[in-house]
Amino acid sequence: MRVERTTLNCRGKLLDLAQPVVMGIINVTPDSFYKASRISNLDSVCHRVSEMIRDGAAIIDIGGASSRPGAETISPQEEIDRVTPFIEKIHAEFDVIISIDTFQSKVVKSAYDAGASVINDISAGEIDKEMIPTVSTLYQTPYILMHMKGEPQNMQKNIDSNTDIVIDIIDFFIKKIGALENNGIYDIVLDLGFGFGKSIQQNYQLLHEMSNFNFLNRPILTGVSRKSMIYKTLNISPEESLIGTAVLQYESLKQGAKILRTHDVKEATQTIKLFNAIEQSY
Repeated sequence: MRVERTTLNCRGKLLDLAQPVVMGIINVTPDSFYKASRISNLDSVCHRVSEMIRDGAAIIDIGGASSRPGAETISPQEEIDRVTPFIEKIHAEFDVIISIDTFQSKVVKSAYDAGASVINDISAGEIDKEMIPTVSTLYQTPYILMHMKGEPQNMQKNIDSNTDIVIDIIDFFIKKIGALENNGIYDIVLDLGFGFGKSIQQNYQLLHEMSNFNFLNRPILTGVSRKSMIYKTLNISPEESLIGTAVLQYESLKQGAKILRTHDVKEATQTIKLFNAIEQSY
């Protein structure tokens, strides 16, 4: 009998996923693709986090290096210097789960020591081979496993449009889940990696067929917030992509998503509330 996983143990703090939750994005980097998500000082981050919590965020995701297509990789120390003061400040000031968005194992260890309790790795341990061994040493720390072909610098240059993207990612997840469990990592969240090494058509195929991943019995995170699959399809800018984001987030909830990673916490929370109201009306 299939038993649905509905909680994540985040260093002793249980995150209940019986109903979908919101992960708010904060970028402490000067080159994130969406300018409004950038934070440059500690006072600003406290104000933003306070707003996000008030608006319904269950998780705050901190990133110190851009993962947009073509982004350059910075050194682990530079990334540590960017994120650690912000994580320490948030951990001291707020009772909220903090996620570190990085693919560098040294950054993970520093962020964990500063108070982070979730690892959000866009590379699934492919870029830094010490990532999985490092996460395995961290007590009660869920791991977000994302699918990406290549690295941020080249992921959009060699897209194979003829592959069955759904089958490919299912195979990828099955192998990676096995490797993680072999390293003692069992609290695993799946991220299909919208916009990471995929064509716009493949992104929409993934969204349409996302329920096919539910048999893996792992919570699914959706990260479509203001991405190019929205603004290129509508011929608008990221700043104009809020309505499109809400539409795709709603569709992902219908397909089974449990975490919405977003720049716009209030609107994502409202999307979840409306989704729940419709579901509960049957």
